[in-house]
Amino acid sequence: MGVLDSSFLFLPFGNDLLIVALVARHHEGYLLYVLSAVCGSTCGTFLLNLVARKAGEAGVQKVAGKSRFEYLKRKIGEKGGRAIVIGCLAPPPFPFTMVVATTSALGYPRKKLLALVAVSRAARFLILGYLAIRFGRQILNISKSQPFRWTMIAFVVLCVVGSALSIAKWVRRSKKK
Repeated sequence: MGVLDSSFLFLPFGNDLLIVALVARHHEGYLLYVLSAVCGSTCGTFLLNLVARKAGEAGVQKVAGKSRFEYLKRKIGEKGGRAIVIGCLAPPPFPFTMVVATTSALGYPRKKLLALVAVSRAARFLILGYLAIRFGRQILNISKSQPFRWTMIAFVVLCVVGSALSIAKWVRRSKKK
């Protein structure tokens, strides 16, 4: 899930929900779940970094759109590390994927990028895991409710449709190139 969540697919809160659900049910696996999510997220970022570096500024600009890419490029500027950390910690709709793609296309050092993602995501998932331990019983009760189940079904459908559109957009853009 972590690899997919940090790639160009559309899975907002995917890792977050998985960490909360697993830790709320099995507290003893807390650190293992966090470590797995961090590794997956870092691997997904690595794959995205490879694609974005190969595509370069022009390729990322085609996917993001000229105005959005220019906005991100201007905002990131010399503060690529700060943008990456904020992207890792901020919840959707923060454009994590576009921040990583833009910093990668601009030549941000790969080792530094992956280290920042790993540390920042670890902080995020550790906090979520702690909250799942603290409020796990209430979370599990909510997750058993009918409205929550229907919300999750709608969320999964949204993720599948969003991912399909994202993949189609990347494929169309790469064919044009």
